[in-house]
Amino acid sequence: MATAIKIEDLWVRYREEEDYAVKGLSLEIGEGEFVLLMGPSGCGKTTLCLTIMGIIPRVIKAEVKGSVRVFDLDPLNASPTEIAKYVTIVFQNPEMQLVTTSVYEEVAFPLENFGLPRDEIKRRVKEVLEVVGLSGLEDRSPASLSGGQKQALAIASVLALRPKIIILDEPTSQLDPQGTKRVTDLILKLRKEFETTILAVEHRIEWAVEYVDRILVMSGGKIVLEGDPKTVFSKEIKPEEAGFRPPQVSEIAYKLVRSGVALPTIPISLNEALNIFRGILDERAASS
Repeated sequence: MATAIKIEDLWVRYREEEDYAVKGLSLEIGEGEFVLLMGPSGCGKTTLCLTIMGIIPRVIKAEVKGSVRVFDLDPLNASPTEIAKYVTIVFQNPEMQLVTTSVYEEVAFPLENFGLPRDEIKRRVKEVLEVVGLSGLEDRSPASLSGGQKQALAIASVLALRPKIIILDEPTSQLDPQGTKRVTDLILKLRKEFETTILAVEHRIEWAVEYVDRILVMSGGKIVLEGDPKTVFSKEIKPEEAGFRPPQVSEIAYKLVRSGVALPTIPISLNEALNIFRGILDERAASS
């Protein structure tokens, strides 16, 4: 598996700030991985993502020390056109990225900026709208779409550029359960059909916990916890300290453990929790 993102000893400090927002951070993400980046507000998550994108220090001026590689590209010194071929970002509020008057034009717009032939633009627009489930809505105004559809359209507009990596900034924070499922299904489809590397910044975990390969937890500009979901949530996570909530079933399990109930493992999904709790009830019923 190729390395999609490799960061070594990264330090980032904004102008007129005494403290560093990112402090000596090193990280490797493999091609095709789905990684969730979590942590409290102000811990450096956004700064890290903007640096991977090259927005820091190219647009947002800051002191940057260390090494950042996106495949064979150095985003700290590359042009926006070069970077967009490798990595793109979908922001928390998709309306920030929706600037045209129709679904078709929204996807075609960045391709036109890259100077692609008209036939190629038409082909790519058709392809990505099918992937994200928006076929038939080409003439609709983006403003008329649901929250989940707007997020899907924002993803389509960057997917049309065929980046190897997509960064998602809290992709489900403004969505209802139906919209969250749409985005979750889309992410899984991107991984399966395009082998896209996904780095998602999130505070909500339920939608991704069964699918994500790895969770990175940041605090104070550093990665303080890393592992697969089972490893990360095997020990109690306190929301007031971590800045995010663990899965609800894990929180229930933590309370049971504190009350003296022995659990074989901390569940992270509803099905897993049902099996564990059912087993405990069956054992108690058999022994009574």
